[in-house]
Amino acid sequence: MLAVRKLVPGASSLSLEDIDRPEPSPGQARVAVFGTGMCGTDLHIMDGEFLTRPPVTLGHEVAGVVDAVGSERDQRWIGVRVALETAVTCGTCEWCRTGKPMLCPERLSIGSGIDGGFASHVVVPARNLHALPEHVAERAVVVSEPLACVCNALLDPAAVNVADGVVVIGPGAIGIIAAQVAKAGGGRVTLVGTSTDERRMAVASQIGIVCRSIDERGERTALEDEARAGGVHLVVECSGTPSAVEWGMSLVRRGGRYVQMGLSGPASVPIADLVAREVSVRMGFGSSAASWWRAMRLLEAGLVDLAPLVTHVLPLREWATAFDLMRHREGLKIVLDPRLN
Repeated sequence: MLAVRKLVPGASSLSLEDIDRPEPSPGQARVAVFGTGMCGTDLHIMDGEFLTRPPVTLGHEVAGVVDAVGSERDQRWIGVRVALETAVTCGTCEWCRTGKPMLCPERLSIGSGIDGGFASHVVVPARNLHALPEHVAERAVVVSEPLACVCNALLDPAAVNVADGVVVIGPGAIGIIAAQVAKAGGGRVTLVGTSTDERRMAVASQIGIVCRSIDERGERTALEDEARAGGVHLVVECSGTPSAVEWGMSLVRRGGRYVQMGLSGPASVPIADLVAREVSVRMGFGSSAASWWRAMRLLEAGLVDLAPLVTHVLPLREWATAFDLMRHREGLKIVLDPRLN
């Protein structure tokens, strides 16, 4: 089978390689991939900025159909549409036992530590499978993994209360999903971007999210005035821009909440001010079985619409084009479909 792989450590180009199709061992399942979404992490892997164990097939936002299992007890999965929990863990440490697999010291992630979904097939532990709602289209369910990550950050425990004023910074795929999850939780949500995000905010607006460009005259001032009046209960920072981190923290009301999802460079954090305002700060990274369950229920209930986020679907052979689109921030979610020629 063909697979998009990183062959050596450090900053290096990727390669489309012809490798053996994997076979599942006991406790594992093989998934015939129908789509894998691209993530900013994939760019970091290409640029040598994210820890990997090459040679390795990239791609961790995977959806497909189980076509083989390694144990008789897992036969029930055959033919089931699934998305994949990314963390492959020991299953026995205190973090695994308490439902926090991303914190497992032995964790490897598909797409960086073990082979991922930029291929026609991928093998994972059967416990990493999550059945997808039957009525949700393929185009949408490929984006299930980012939704599970958002649910982990915002719903475990709940960061949003009914009627909360919520500001989500960064209208990328994660930001638009976070805005929808916060809205589903009863929040009054504003998604914030800049003039360079016009097309992304247009997508968000089409699915009912209120958007503001802080480059527009008066919009930033109006938002800051609202914050000074105590109207911002929660800020969710999804851009990963250090200046946005600092600004977002300044918006939160006394006793409010701040959630960091974007992977930021070094940022100046006003600890004394946050303490004085008793702002609760937490981070969101990856997913868990509980967040996957919540993600599937949101999809099932139609409270989150992921399909509009998929703006490009390309075959594996056009992986370089897909990476160029991602690097130049063209579109929102780019998907590689190994079934396409």
